[in-house]
Amino acid sequence: MKAELEADVDRLNALAEARKGEYASNAPFPHILLDDFVRSDILDNAIGEITRIPASEWVVYDDDRFHRKSACNAMLAMGPTTRALIHFLNGQEVTTFLEKLTGIVGLIPDPYLAGGGVHEMRDGGFLNIHADFNVHRHLRLDRRVNLLLYLNRNWKEEYGGNLELWDTDMTACVRRYPPIFNRCVIFNTTDRSFHGNPQPVRTPDGRVRRSIAMYYYSNGRPKSEVSDEHMSLYQYRPGEGSAIDRGRRVLKRFVPPILAEILARK
Repeated sequence: MKAELEADVDRLNALAEARKGEYASNAPFPHILLDDFVRSDILDNAIGEITRIPASEWVVYDDDRFHRKSACNAMLAMGPTTRALIHFLNGQEVTTFLEKLTGIVGLIPDPYLAGGGVHEMRDGGFLNIHADFNVHRHLRLDRRVNLLLYLNRNWKEEYGGNLELWDTDMTACVRRYPPIFNRCVIFNTTDRSFHGNPQPVRTPDGRVRRSIAMYYYSNGRPKSEVSDEHMSLYQYRPGEGSAIDRGRRVLKRFVPPILAEILARK
């Protein structure tokens, strides 16, 4: 399996060289969409394994304000193909590819898969627009890059669940990407890289929206991106939320993390 995954390394490095300019210039923040990211048979095998992960290994996030999804980062609960895929995505080959693509030197993968791993959304699942947590609690490193790899064969537009990238003022969705099979979206993470899939998944046949989420870090970040440590910064789209809710959301950007967490529970 390792050799099969590594066979694509030269192709990935060529992609990074050819598309690094596009990555840097893409709006609303640096990102890229890459289809047919890895061998499709590897993903098919991983999907079969994911369906067999015991229910007890999934962490369920269910909050009408923020998200409705499940996640599993327990490597021992995953099958051999899924583990090999995640090890590859966390390995030297992909980390080097990401450095070439993003221009961020010294990227560090996350062995803990904090907030990452395998994600699932069933009918009604969603993830509201947000900027990600900025510091790894265990490693004390700065979060810099997200890699999202989608596992959804024959996904139709009417199923929803599109990844949305919003402008820094939260006035408009600039890019909208359906989560189709073997599609990879990579983007820089800052306090203003607002993204999510706020339109709920609607799958009358019961299918599940699945993805693998990998996050990469560095020891320090540009001064222009430095802020106090925080968890996810959820945003309202135009017309959403009361004036009080919007005020609370803005206030949380400027208070210490412990107070921000208290505010989130109000």
